[in-house]
This record gives sequence, C-alpha cells and structure tokens, in this order.
Amino acid sequence: MLGEKIGETKGRRLVRRVISVDPPTAEVSFEDAGNIFDTHTTGMGTYTSVVRPDGTIAGQGQGLTMTDEGESVTWTGTGVGRFGQGGSVSYRGMLFFQTTSKKLARLNGTCGAFEYDVDAAGNTISKMWEWK
Repeated sequence: MLGEKIGETKGRRLVRRVISVDPPTAEVSFEDAGNIFDTHTTGMGTYTSVVRPDGTIAGQGQGLTMTDEGESVTWTGTGVGRFGQGGSVSYRGMLFFQTTSKKLARLNGTCGAFEYDVDAAGNTISKMWEWK
C-alpha cells in the first residue's frame, strides 16, 4: 500500500551514452531539485537502462541528494520503463535510501515507490511515495 508522498523533483537529463549494443544498454545522468518531506533538495543520479526484446526497459540507478544545509541522502533503485513519443521515457520502480540527516532520517529503512518521466526535450520529473 502506498503511504505518504516522500517528495517530488524536477530536473534535466544531462548525458546519455551507449555502453553496449548486445543487449542494447545506455547510461544516463541527470540533475534535479525539489522537496523531500518538505525539505528543499538538489540531487544527481546515474542509471543504466537495458532494452529488452519486448521493447520494455530494465533500469538500475544510484544517486546523491543534498539538503540546503549540506546533509546528504544516497539512494539506489530499480525499475521498469517504456519508451514514448519523440524519445520520451517513463519508469516505475522502487528506491532505497540511506542518510545520516536528522531531518530526513525517516528515509532509512523506507522503500520508496517512484514514477520517473523524461520528456522528448530531456526534462525530468520524479514523484516518490512510501511503500508500507
């Protein structure tokens, strides 16, 4: 069951590079900013996407998020995606967090269900909820 909304970020895809053609695999890096539990954050991440024979995408990633006070949150995640029009992509999956931040300590031990979308121009939006 989905619980409270953890947060939402918006950003931009920065780099894409092909790291294999068999199977087709790309590495993508992005930066974003937004809020986690009403705390302003900026972050960056990198994920690897493998295009499956049926056209779906299997993704794995990791990232670093910082509060304005300099506290950090790291995350790893996995998801499944689909390509859309004009090169857009949409993923759904789970995030796993680690932090020493007192403000965001409740992220430790939390599974975060996410929606991550990238439009054809490379703009990103991510929404996260607690999975209880």
